[in-house]
Amino acid sequence: MYNRAEIIDRNFLTFVKEGRLPPARALAALSESGLTHAELIDLFESQVISRILDLRARELKNENQCYYTIGSSGHEGNAVFGKVFRITDMAFLHYRSGAFMAQRAKQLPGATPIYDALLSFVASSEDPISGGRHKVFGSLPLLVPPQTSTIASHLPKAVGAAISIQRARDLKIQSEMPSDGVVLCSFGDASANHATAQSAFNTAALASYQGLQVPIVFICEDNGLGISVPTPRNWIATQFSSRPQFKYFYGDGLNLAQLHQVTREAEQYARTKRKPVFLHVSTVRLLGHAGSDPEWSYHSMTEIEEAEFNDPLLHSARLILENNLLSADEILALYQDVKERVRNISSYVIRLPKLTRPEDVRATLTACTRPRPLPPAPTEGARRELFGRDFEKMSTTPQHMAKLINYGLADILAQYTNAVIFGEDVAKKGGVYNVTDGLFAKFGPRRVFNSPLDETSILGTALGFAQNGFLPIPEIQFLAYVHNAEDQIRGEASTLAFFSRGQFTNPMVVRIAGLAYQKGFGGHFHNDNSLAIFRDLPGVIVAVPSNGADAVRMMRTCVKLAQRDGRVIIFIEPIALYMTKDLHVEGDKEWSFVYPPLNAADSEIAVGEFGVYDNVESTGSDKSTGAGRYQGERDVLIITYGNGFYCSRQAENELREKLGLSIRIVDLRWIAPINWEALMGEVTKSRRVLIVDECRKTGSLSEALVSGIVERLNSNSQMTKIKVVAADDCFIPLGPAAAAGLPKKAEIVTAVLDLMGPQGERAK
Repeated sequence: MYNRAEIIDRNFLTFVKEGRLPPARALAALSESGLTHAELIDLFESQVISRILDLRARELKNENQCYYTIGSSGHEGNAVFGKVFRITDMAFLHYRSGAFMAQRAKQLPGATPIYDALLSFVASSEDPISGGRHKVFGSLPLLVPPQTSTIASHLPKAVGAAISIQRARDLKIQSEMPSDGVVLCSFGDASANHATAQSAFNTAALASYQGLQVPIVFICEDNGLGISVPTPRNWIATQFSSRPQFKYFYGDGLNLAQLHQVTREAEQYARTKRKPVFLHVSTVRLLGHAGSDPEWSYHSMTEIEEAEFNDPLLHSARLILENNLLSADEILALYQDVKERVRNISSYVIRLPKLTRPEDVRATLTACTRPRPLPPAPTEGARRELFGRDFEKMSTTPQHMAKLINYGLADILAQYTNAVIFGEDVAKKGGVYNVTDGLFAKFGPRRVFNSPLDETSILGTALGFAQNGFLPIPEIQFLAYVHNAEDQIRGEASTLAFFSRGQFTNPMVVRIAGLAYQKGFGGHFHNDNSLAIFRDLPGVIVAVPSNGADAVRMMRTCVKLAQRDGRVIIFIEPIALYMTKDLHVEGDKEWSFVYPPLNAADSEIAVGEFGVYDNVESTGSDKSTGAGRYQGERDVLIITYGNGFYCSRQAENELREKLGLSIRIVDLRWIAPINWEALMGEVTKSRRVLIVDECRKTGSLSEALVSGIVERLNSNSQMTKIKVVAADDCFIPLGPAAAAGLPKKAEIVTAVLDLMGPQGERAK
């Protein structure tokens, strides 16, 4: 009774043989569909392939050989999309797209869609897309980036990819899609309600309204259910049939003839008009949401059986029979032939190797099989013209961090012609803190542009651009704002290389203005001091410079790694240090630096390379690194980053001048990954370690540093004494109390003295 897979299989064989088929659908005329007889049979075969794969997945699950049973049964009409759209049209797919993949593969001679799908089912390491890491629909030669999303988080990047097509043509970027390409993305009716989907729809409409080309086809496969929750009748049609900037088409997912006719119209509209299309396709859902879904717990058996009789394969069989293309016996023979092929191939793939070792699983976290070449640096003449009056003073006049980052971004845009900078207010205004000031005038609106006030849209656009040949450098205006859209980094950007074995990557550098110490302005929403959401993302690089010179060198490294290796990088810019020029007293200019030369030996800072300050006297040594006057063991080692380094430098000056203590300070610069080998080399030089962390103590980097240091210390040696000064576990208020719970010079001085003991004596 409850093995509906067996029942659906048996029903097809019985009903076709007996001619007991569902009634004809409206507008079913094959002559009007644009399909030849052979093409209709070909589509039907793809539907059958998808169905038999679903049935075989259930059988393999019962044998403990299959690990994924969300199937495509009831949605097999999407084979039409695999035929109508070109293989050069990038496709971001719903997880019920089995027939699409089977049909699209027919555009590629030598493709093996059944074999590939079964490899994915059994999590074989020979799966050509994920290597056994996930069951996903994806293929590099079919231009289908894998999506692990179960809702709608792939829609924003699909919009970004669509917008990028015209931009790539205008800028002559070597892109993945041709200039007349379109993007399609499919999703379910329940997913259309998700905030991420609404963001994508709004961005597509807004961009089109502003005159940008947005050749995208949103394909809503409407089966009326979100697992057990029904979608209200006519909800999708009501919401999207008259939506401004969208061209709405309705397709019958149970009628290949009508669906093919409508899909061709939708495809042509998107391709020629270069405007968004919403293709609403009615389907049914068979076999429940997944193999683990007991559909009878929320649907009556009558409802289940009614849906099963509305099987799209039965509808297609009726259309074939009515047009005298095949006999019932020939249809059944085709069905049985596919079943035999699937069974034979599956009996082979279950014996193929699977991932077992953790190092093999991790191997693709930052994989990149298609590195992009690094362009040459701009010539001196080109840079003179670019910077104008600033060119000479860049290398002679110390500047604050905001100005140096601005110079650095200009050099990057000049060198990397596929780089684009965008975000809220970054164009003519130059950003809230003027960091992008003048870039719009220098490089124009195609390369420096404003985004809607929607972080999901900003990051989604970056993802889409990245997959079409660009090097996006999006800006999130404040750190707190990224929480509205963090899944675009967590669920989408950070996972793509892992789940595609590096065949698809999201090269991008996300600039985020953040952290605290803004003298009471803005409250917690403009002073967010938590970086925890980035630190646990495998393979994602997190950079936090403490000064302008480091920021420029680190940004150069980040852009190079994104371009060449497809890396995803979060670049946190401490707002409070943007305009900071002085360190100890007003006018000392100790936090102002000249612009780092492009071609110097130290023009970049490698990931994991930290800065060291070691009681340097004013002898012409570098302000942030150098050999100090004390030799051997230091009294205290301070490990910090960002604003913490700035405050620690102030505290070190007081401790040295007043108490004669020797303090060595490590500025981590990169908080993910941590160069543990080098860091422990510093830790072992001191018996006292102070960690200064400007983020909230719970969930902060300080927790990881303490546990990491303790774990790595030699248990036979004298235990290093460790203390933490971190921000309070509290949000940041407005006004004078804003810095009350943050690490400051006074707290650092007190902590160092506590580490030294009651006498405050130097270690000998």
